[in-house]
Order: sequence, then C-alpha cells, then structure tokens
Amino acid sequence: MNDTRPLVLTRRSALAGAALALAAPTAWAQALPNKPIKLIVNFPPGGAADVLGRALAQQLGEQTGQQVVVENRPGANGNIGADAVAKSPADGSTLLMSSGGAMTVNPFLYTRMPFDAEKDLLPVSSVARVLVYLVVHPSLPVNTVAEFVAHAKANPGKLSYGTPGTGSSPHLATEMFRRQAGFEATHVPYKGAAPALTDLLAGQVQFMFDPGPGLRHVKDGKLRLLAVGSPRRSSQLPATPTLAELGITGFDADTTFGVYAPGGTPAALVAALHDAINKALGVAKVQEVVKSIGGEPATMSRNEFIQAQQRDRDRFGAFIREIGLKVE
Repeated sequence: MNDTRPLVLTRRSALAGAALALAAPTAWAQALPNKPIKLIVNFPPGGAADVLGRALAQQLGEQTGQQVVVENRPGANGNIGADAVAKSPADGSTLLMSSGGAMTVNPFLYTRMPFDAEKDLLPVSSVARVLVYLVVHPSLPVNTVAEFVAHAKANPGKLSYGTPGTGSSPHLATEMFRRQAGFEATHVPYKGAAPALTDLLAGQVQFMFDPGPGLRHVKDGKLRLLAVGSPRRSSQLPATPTLAELGITGFDADTTFGVYAPGGTPAALVAALHDAINKALGVAKVQEVVKSIGGEPATMSRNEFIQAQQRDRDRFGAFIREIGLKVE
C-alpha cells in the first residue's frame, strides 16, 4: 500500500499558501480609505508632476478599488498644493503628487513656509527619478555644450532661459551650470514647466533645463538636445552625454518625484498606500509614461525614499545657502 501522507501534506500546504495569498491583499485593502482619493498635483497641467500623477492615478484606482481624481493646484513652486494636502484630513483620501522640491528646496528658499515640510507631510512612495535635459531653441548656432558656452560668453546677458519658477530644480540646474561654465543669462520664471516649454518652442527664451516633457519636441526637430544634467546617462537616451562628462564637475540636478500624505496619517494606512503605489508603478503603462519624459522608474522602500529625500535636501540646501537665493 502506497503512503499518501506526503501528497496530503503537499496539498494541505498548497491550500494553506493559497489562503494566505488571498488573506494578505484583503488585510492590505482593509487599511485603505473607503472613499474616492484626491491626488493633488502641485504644478500646472503638462509638466512632469502632472504627467506622472495622471499615469499613476488610473492604476492606483485599480489597486485601491477607489476613484482617484487628479486636481492641479499650482503656485509658489509647489507650496500651494503641498499646503492644501498638509492641512487635509489624515485619512488617506487626499494625497500629494510632487517633485521633491517642495520638501527639499522650498524650506531653504522661502523665508516663511505655510507648512513644516518635515512634519506636516509624510513621504509615502517614490514614483520616479526625474532628470533635467539641457535643450536649446534651434535658432541658436550651437550643436554642443562647448559651442553653447562659447556663444553665451560672446553674448553676455543676451540669452534668456525659462524655468518652472524660482528655486525649481531646472532653475537650480541652470544656476549650477551657469556659474561653473562662467556665463551670464537672464532668468524668466514661469508658473510651471509647460508654459516655459511653450515659450522656448516659440523662441521667446533660448534655452532651458527641461524635466522631460520637451523631449518629444527634440525628436520632431523643434528643439536641440545638448546634454543631461544627471550624474549618469539616461537609459532612454544613452548617446546623450552628461554635463559632468563635459567638464561641469559633479553636476547633479536629479530630483525624486513622489507621493505624500498629511502628517498624522496612521502608519498602517501609509504602508498600505505605499504598497498600492508600488504595485501601480509596476504596471508597464506607467513605466512607459515615466520613460516617455526621460525619467527613471524609482520603486523604493519608504526608508530608501526618505533617505533619498534627505540627500537631496542636504545638497540643494547647501547650494541655495551658497548663492544666497531667497524668495519672500
């Protein structure tokens, strides 16, 4: 007579494993809000934060079983939207999709902040590492960074550059580049990357550090790409050199975009939201959107996200103090 006990145990183990697999998502889902989720993007439509937020919202809705509505609240380099979330109920129904700048740059930039970036907003999940790309209007007689710098030096103060606002990562990137390369240019701040890009395409400004949405215009020949402001080359554009490779030592203007919740949100809820967002980021459609703006998907643990944010706070804070940049 054959001994069937190992087979019975195997079947029981399989059933037990299946039960645990079913129970885990149920417990995870129970921690999530049982109401629609508002995802506030603190920059205008068309910019990197908006593009990422809208791609994430659809998949996050599928993960949570709730409608996720994107609402743009731009202004003050992200402070207006961030403040709205910081003052919302800590129940997971209102979240912030933001560049890291509202938490890592603004506290050093603004003499008065409407919220405490380290207490009033909790990092939930990283979404993408967003690179900035040095792009120029094709009317400029330059094809390389060396030619651009030579042209700028030969025309001091005549070139103008657009940014999403004073203290934004593209603005800081330009200041880092301009100071190291030794040329003058006029800063034209806009209320977001999209309107700055519109004026660059129209030739109203001559260059900018674009956080990705402008890359499609490079393919169409409407803009010219010279370099990437990252410590390593873009995986989507491996032939494009970094500024560090071209002699701008230690250049790093990358920022980590992510999702934040109001301070005081329960730890179990934050953990559940983190897992839901990470699952959404694993969907191919979302990763394609991240890559379409030249970014890199950035799935991290919460602790890794917090550490990355602290590193950004340290390096951007040091630079802002060094140049004495302030916004009243």
